[in-house]
Amino acid sequence: MNDVSITLPDGSRRTVPAGTAVRDIAASISPRLAKAAIAGVVDDRPVDLSFALEKDASVRIVTPDSPEALTIYRHSTAHLLAAAVTNLFPAVQCGIGPPTDEGFFYDFVVPRPFVPEDLEAIEKKMRELAQQDLPFERQMWRRDEARQFFGSRNEPLKVQLIDEKTEGQSDVSCYTIKDRDTFVDFCLGPHVPSTGRLKGFKLLSTSNAYWKGDAKNAPMQRVYGTAFFSDKELQAYLIRIEEAKKRDHRKIGRDQKLFMFHPWAPGATFWLAKGTTLYNTLADYMRRILIPAGYEEVKAPIVFNKALWETSGHWAHYRQNMFLVDTEHEQMGLKAMNCPGHMLLFSSEARSYRDLPIRFHEQTPLHRNEASGVLSGLTRVRQFSQDDAHCFVMESQIGEEVERVLRLVQRVYGDFGLTPEMKLSTRPPEYLGTVEQWNHAEAELKRALDAVGERYSINEGDGAFYGPKIDFDVTDAIGRKWQCATIQLDYNLPERFDLKYVGADNAEHRPVVIHRAIYGSFERFIALLIEHFAGAWPLWLAPVQAVVLPISDRHVAYARDVRDQLAGAGLRVELDERQEKIGYKIREAQLQKVPYMLVAGDREAAEGTVSVRDRLAGDTGSRRVDEFIAAAQDEIRSKAMKAPVLQETTN
Repeated sequence: MNDVSITLPDGSRRTVPAGTAVRDIAASISPRLAKAAIAGVVDDRPVDLSFALEKDASVRIVTPDSPEALTIYRHSTAHLLAAAVTNLFPAVQCGIGPPTDEGFFYDFVVPRPFVPEDLEAIEKKMRELAQQDLPFERQMWRRDEARQFFGSRNEPLKVQLIDEKTEGQSDVSCYTIKDRDTFVDFCLGPHVPSTGRLKGFKLLSTSNAYWKGDAKNAPMQRVYGTAFFSDKELQAYLIRIEEAKKRDHRKIGRDQKLFMFHPWAPGATFWLAKGTTLYNTLADYMRRILIPAGYEEVKAPIVFNKALWETSGHWAHYRQNMFLVDTEHEQMGLKAMNCPGHMLLFSSEARSYRDLPIRFHEQTPLHRNEASGVLSGLTRVRQFSQDDAHCFVMESQIGEEVERVLRLVQRVYGDFGLTPEMKLSTRPPEYLGTVEQWNHAEAELKRALDAVGERYSINEGDGAFYGPKIDFDVTDAIGRKWQCATIQLDYNLPERFDLKYVGADNAEHRPVVIHRAIYGSFERFIALLIEHFAGAWPLWLAPVQAVVLPISDRHVAYARDVRDQLAGAGLRVELDERQEKIGYKIREAQLQKVPYMLVAGDREAAEGTVSVRDRLAGDTGSRRVDEFIAAAQDEIRSKAMKAPVLQETTN
């Protein structure tokens, strides 16, 4: 038998007989590592512990602390779910069951929808199978054998997957749990060694789904679950899920009368009065940030002839996601993004290098024809607006301009009490332009990121085909990540629209476009803020900043005067003059999470004061109206984040 040489992560080398399994490598290193091992990575390819080494390779043992571990663990738990379902409901057809960032799901074609009692039974069966410590085994089947096997079991979806994913192959990979009768799935793996490794899991919910997400295909039931290596992590996640339900922006938006939806306008938000105030506060704030930074606000049309979209490339590659309009024998498309219109604005007059950078900013509505099944509150809509901008620069200005944008992102997110995590995505395998252009652009983006002093990660090969990009994630008050801002370099659209400027050498040159959005979309950013603050807005954002509460009818006239003083000073204020007890009015305002409640009674009317109740601190005593106004204006100017955003939802 021949020997093979393996290289371990510390650079050391070992010689082992050909055919040695990865689990034996772990055991040869230490018994402790062998016990902790769940999989391996051989030459950067994740594999099962049973994988046999037949040639020289680098080998790394995957343990619960490894970056791949949770994905493998959750994928294995998805198989455990499918095994339980097929044991309890033999008539089901299995679809796909991938791991996700939050857990896993599996899709099934079922005779009837699952009910909560079904989930309880399925989870119980999963635990039974886990306690039996059944082995996961990878088996290589002849392709025709696999197709025939799944076809004979009335699983046409598996046959379809085999046809699509293994064309030209003679063998396919299938995994069993114990044996073919207990559970078998067409899958590339890898998986944990046995079901006994799967302990910290929980089924969460079901939903309707369609095969491959297409409503024309078979309707399915999707079962969601989550899994962690420890019960402590699982319980912490479940607590977070409950906290997330309290913070659901759809519920808070309804309770605070911020927005609504209607079936006659699916995926389009009706902004109610308070929501419109919040929306406009964000829009005006962004304008106050951008105009001093050299941005020009513009408004391009909402509907364009298809010639624009053909020029931009969207007609060929994005048309199915657009709303199309036929009028007077012209084909038109509703604007799905602002960039093509901004290309026309740039090309509308001669440009000199002295004019650059040119920065166009726009907040007009965009429309994308999202499938009805994926619409969800403010986070997935068909009509939305972005704080969108396009900066037209020379190659030599890329680094400086990106640094300016990065500092804007830092400032904006800082004002909301959010810290962005930055990711640089570099040249993909297929790209536009030259390697030299990409190398220069990536170097400039790295220099800009280093200059602002924030940590960032690099996603190798994940850039857009037209240029590298920087994406930003923010973590909300309960630990969830939201993808918001983006900065993208673009060599493609300037080429397509033949954009030019005259350089210092009196020759024509092609500008580079920097696409950038800081909020992302207003709708999604507002959803993030609602759930981050749990509707308990800091004063500068609150749609209603104060409510004046007269104790009785005889105090209404004075309360109106107080309201008028606050409104005249620019505060957003309401008057509650209902004939209700003051305690009831306070409780109502507290439920609405109004930052300040100003009580007006006999003493306050006589002294020209108000009794101030802080949403968090409670009764803070009596103050003159002008003193309260001055203090509130200072708090607004400073954008103070005094609200403990996690504590308030647990009251």
